[in-house]
Amino acid sequence: MRHVFQCLDGHACGNPVRLITGPLPFLEGATMGEKRADFMARFDWIRRSLMFEPRGHDMMSGAMFYPPCSPGADASILFIETSGCLPMCGHGTIGALTMALENGVITPVDRNCVRLDAPAGRIEAKIDWQGDRVAGVRIRNVASYLAVSGLILDIPGWQAVTVDIAYGGNFYAIIEPQPGYADLDDLTVADILRLSPLVRSAANDAVTLTHPDDPRVGGVSHALWTGRSRDPKAQARNAVFYGSRAIDRSPCGTGTSARMAQLAARGQLKPGDDFIHESLIGSLFEGRVEGATTVGDHAAIIPSIKGWAIQTGINTIWVDERDPYAGGFTVG
Repeated sequence: MRHVFQCLDGHACGNPVRLITGPLPFLEGATMGEKRADFMARFDWIRRSLMFEPRGHDMMSGAMFYPPCSPGADASILFIETSGCLPMCGHGTIGALTMALENGVITPVDRNCVRLDAPAGRIEAKIDWQGDRVAGVRIRNVASYLAVSGLILDIPGWQAVTVDIAYGGNFYAIIEPQPGYADLDDLTVADILRLSPLVRSAANDAVTLTHPDDPRVGGVSHALWTGRSRDPKAQARNAVFYGSRAIDRSPCGTGTSARMAQLAARGQLKPGDDFIHESLIGSLFEGRVEGATTVGDHAAIIPSIKGWAIQTGINTIWVDERDPYAGGFTVG
């Protein structure tokens, strides 16, 4: 049997986005959290086939739009990538919405404000239009918070490092400059790919994290390395590691949310403050602390992130069951 998927391909501030427009599997569940669990249980072969080689690559990220799950929402969104089926993805939302709106995949009640049910919760996106093209998307993300502060990890073959762990839609181990790590410029790409899995593993060994409102969301999935910005418009620069060998080419939307939550917990950001975040390749996300709230017992913020995306093509992908690599593969 040959499975045929129609896709729109693009990138958001440099990181790839593949919007799968159909056919989409029917998912059971009343919420996107439940539908995400059903997708992972029954249809993860779609993620692996479309994200991994030979039809994808280590950085590949994708999304699918579904009907809304809650009153007032325009649609629901499901995220897939090489690392799994994420609760939330900032660059993926920016890219998927840009291509969906420009191609008529979804038709919101208000073309300037799209309300989406994501597995992590309700998000809202303000759309900047230039004629019939989307020039920018600002996402009002889920509540974000600092979960663990000052955690000391012994990294095999390197050194002991101190990290904070923050949630911005996913859990991030945040590594800031400290003895033995002066700045992001001190690391090569090979260093980031080598050290990040060790940091993530050590963090998950040291603490067990679950979201207070959703026990299905837990565990450190990303490592965020911080450093001084090169662009004078930005306050900080970062490199986010995810999956097995992926470094986010964008400034990372949920990572920027987690970083703002960390800084807000220290009193370095407050509601109304902007935070411009620079990626490894120099692209920028415009972050903002929209308000204060709580998540369980944690003080939290409502962050927003603005970025842009470009469609790069239309893709019809075949997954042929005769292919020994129909389910995709990774190397290394």
